[in-house]
Amino acid sequence: MKSIYFALIALSLYSCTTKPQAAVAPPLPSLPVATIVAGTDTTYQEYPASVEGTVNVEVRPQVSGTLDKVFVDEGAFVNAGQPLFKINDQPYRAALNNAIASQHAAEGAAANAQLEIDKLTPLVQNKVVSDYQLKTAKAAYDVAKANIEQAKANVSTAQINLGYTLIKAPVNGYIGRLIKKQGSLVAPVDAEALTQLSDVHNVHVYFSLSEKDFVSFKEQYPGTTLKDKLKQLPSVSLLLADNSEYVKRGKIDMIDGQFDKNTGAITLRASFDNPQGLLRSGNTGKIRLSLQHKDVLVVPESATTEVQDKVFVFALADSNKVKKQAITIIGKSGDNYLVKDGIKVGDQIVLSGLDHLQEGTVIHPEKATDKVAAIAKN
Repeated sequence: MKSIYFALIALSLYSCTTKPQAAVAPPLPSLPVATIVAGTDTTYQEYPASVEGTVNVEVRPQVSGTLDKVFVDEGAFVNAGQPLFKINDQPYRAALNNAIASQHAAEGAAANAQLEIDKLTPLVQNKVVSDYQLKTAKAAYDVAKANIEQAKANVSTAQINLGYTLIKAPVNGYIGRLIKKQGSLVAPVDAEALTQLSDVHNVHVYFSLSEKDFVSFKEQYPGTTLKDKLKQLPSVSLLLADNSEYVKRGKIDMIDGQFDKNTGAITLRASFDNPQGLLRSGNTGKIRLSLQHKDVLVVPESATTEVQDKVFVFALADSNKVKKQAITIIGKSGDNYLVKDGIKVGDQIVLSGLDHLQEGTVIHPEKATDKVAAIAKN
């Protein structure tokens, strides 16, 4: 019993003198960080666009009649002045002959009036007849001369109408669909044109910018007026419907005079050479517009996190604590964001491992390859 008693006393004394061991702190997470620098970068924005020939005209009849002949086929290239359609001209030839006959009749009446004047003039001088008759003859002659002028005008009109029966190409270009076929009755009041003719050696590509994009667009280039800025604009690319890039680059040469009240957008025009005729009126695509950003901050997209439509980075603060910082993005270049504010040159941000970071977490920063600086200099 004594031995048991002393054992219990010894155990009690040992438990009182032994101190609890302190908990071992987990190691600090080692995460790569990089320093923010400023540089120059270019972003690209794409806008839906439509293509039109520099000349895109509707071919319509100027007179009514039956379409006797069609000289061309759809899609054919024609030169200015080349015959396209022939309208039956018999009624118009008859009208011309009638107008010519009326002119001859008016000329004959004028000759008779002149003869009457010649006859009465000496009689009036000798006071055989009164001058009233001579004045009447002269008035009749004036009327006859006016009738001649009217008859000549009718002849010219008839000749013009007869000329309209042969419809010629007004410009060089490609023929569109032939809406009316041979034997159809055509008239100037028809709702549809006979065809469309497009000169596509050069094409105009139209696209629109929103008011916000247009303000940013204007701020990119030097010049006090839009005309000055147009001269400074870089060339633009045209992406076709299959997202392939058209071989030629274009130049923006027109900005509309006002915004569309319905869409709040303004139309711009870029001109492209089209020597091979690859582009046709009605083509669609996208204009790729480059915007250069000077002294811009570049942040890899992988170094950001998005919460409720806001983009954040983890910046390194005092004592290697991280701070969640919202940034304002003005564009994207490849896998990088271009940042307007929220961070500044010289700040350090965490490049990866953001999923488990919290505000105020202390990390062990590792100097990463100067990735951000390299991106900014490119």
